[in-house]
Amino acid sequence: MTYAGDVTPTEAYAAVTASEDAVLVDVRTRAEWAYVGVPQLDSQRRPVFVEWQRYPDGSVNDAFVDELRAAGVGEGTSIFFVCRSGVRSIAAAEAATAAGLGPAYNVLEGFEGPHDAAGHRTVAGWKVAGLPWKQG
Repeated sequence: MTYAGDVTPTEAYAAVTASEDAVLVDVRTRAEWAYVGVPQLDSQRRPVFVEWQRYPDGSVNDAFVDELRAAGVGEGTSIFFVCRSGVRSIAAAEAATAAGLGPAYNVLEGFEGPHDAAGHRTVAGWKVAGLPWKQG
């Protein structure tokens, strides 16, 4: 593993809301933020939004680390990366770690989690865990 580790959505939420030295970074696309919804933290804290892959072409965001830094994510900040299902967030955690940021963590199951037998994302993830989020 080339990043600090994996955490559950509940563990990520607890860590980010308990410490000013921790940040939740949502690496999904602008379309996902707009149409699926975004995690909420508390009245004082907001997630950071930096695409790992660009919408609509899916290309990897070559400016990802620069955009993290521009958003105020610096060395020594605990970073919790979340995507839809926990795949892009691993790549983001690896890139942040390689750039000297972090410790960087992957949020297991992501925002929506894996598919159920019917092909819906109702099995696990941030939303299914009952953590705060909003849509639109």
